[in-house]
Amino acid sequence: MLRTVQGCAEALASGATTARALVENCLAAIADPAGEGARTFISISAEAARTAADAHDALRRAGRAPSPYAGIPFAVKDLFDIAGEVTMAGSRALADAAPARAHAPTIARMLAAGFIPVGRTNMTEFAYSGIGANPHYGTPLSPWDRAAARIPGGSSSGSAVAVADGMSVVALGSDTGGSCRIPAALCGIVGYKPTARRVPLDGVVPLSGSLDSLGPLGASVACCAIVDAVLAGETPALPKARPLAGLRLAIPREIMRDGMDATVAAAFERAVASLTAQGARITEVSFSPLLDIAPAMSRGGFTGPESYDWHRDLLAAKGDLYDPRVRSRIEAGAAMTAADYVALTAARRRIIAAMDALTAPFDALLMPTCPIVAPRIAELAEDAEYYRLNALLLRNPSLGNFLDRCAISLPCNRPGEAPVGLMLMGETGGDASLFAVAAAVEAALAA
Repeated sequence: MLRTVQGCAEALASGATTARALVENCLAAIADPAGEGARTFISISAEAARTAADAHDALRRAGRAPSPYAGIPFAVKDLFDIAGEVTMAGSRALADAAPARAHAPTIARMLAAGFIPVGRTNMTEFAYSGIGANPHYGTPLSPWDRAAARIPGGSSSGSAVAVADGMSVVALGSDTGGSCRIPAALCGIVGYKPTARRVPLDGVVPLSGSLDSLGPLGASVACCAIVDAVLAGETPALPKARPLAGLRLAIPREIMRDGMDATVAAAFERAVASLTAQGARITEVSFSPLLDIAPAMSRGGFTGPESYDWHRDLLAAKGDLYDPRVRSRIEAGAAMTAADYVALTAARRRIIAAMDALTAPFDALLMPTCPIVAPRIAELAEDAEYYRLNALLLRNPSLGNFLDRCAISLPCNRPGEAPVGLMLMGETGGDASLFAVAAAVEAALAA
């Protein structure tokens, strides 16, 4: 299957395809006037991608391909530095910034493995929303029900649509409160948030240093596992699925299922029933520390003050170029006091410790990624509804960022239905274990 990283690697190894053919297929999908390429990509690296593809084909013929994945196209969220390119982070305010002088380490690792960047993908400006709307470059539409013009989810909106529409095999995103997993859920693909410390943040425009993590979006759990390993400087390998029988999964009683719409509720319950029927041991458990997170952030979370620290000079010079909905949220971070920030940091440590003790008996936590399906763009016209929907989309996945954990979203809807994401949350540093659990769940749901 040429929609997956492993499928492409096998086809390249056997000679069934070439890097040039893979790149041309992606570029054709981007250029398709009936598609979403114009809104999905902020810039396209067509000639550089073709040149790289020809080089990797020559290396493979000579037996010198740098990895099995050499020649596979990927898309880059527009906040990663690529040497010689301007990193605009989905904004107009950085349009005249100097080009990056070096690759971000994550980009350097992807290039060293032979992955080929086809372009920079659209995103919520400065990654500050789970909606995925961008007033500067347009908003790419979710693959589902395009006639209704539904949001893609954010902030890695373009990365998700690029993978869903075959404009890249995989894509890089960032995840501060769900920005890989939300668009994956709303676009019907897989999105991964690693344990943050595993993947270097250097050379990437920050949103919140306390919460930022960098991860992949792909067509399968294996796609994300392979690319995650590359990003982390580890040896890529296909995840070995855990036996589903006896797998211990916990559904939190708190928060996760509040406000679910009927479509998400039905898909989630079907997934739970299917996994249970195939031997997983799924229980509903009370995790009361989850209820302490909102009070801990009542005087402001990490994102506001940490983003304001990075943006304040740029706001003073070019604030009129920002999306007003992004600017207002960043500027609100200036109001948080140092004492409030210190108290929040201490509360986070206590909550993490309490949750670590409670979740230790389980292989993963299980929940809907988002409690609603993708809303229509027209529903976002009023600020109050925009902020309400944004908070609802971010609510479940953002808990994993606060708890400093790894988490993955994979599709659990039936074919032809609205995309619905099923989220598995692992332990801090438990990425390999989570991929093994996710591979088992993915296979069980497919069966």
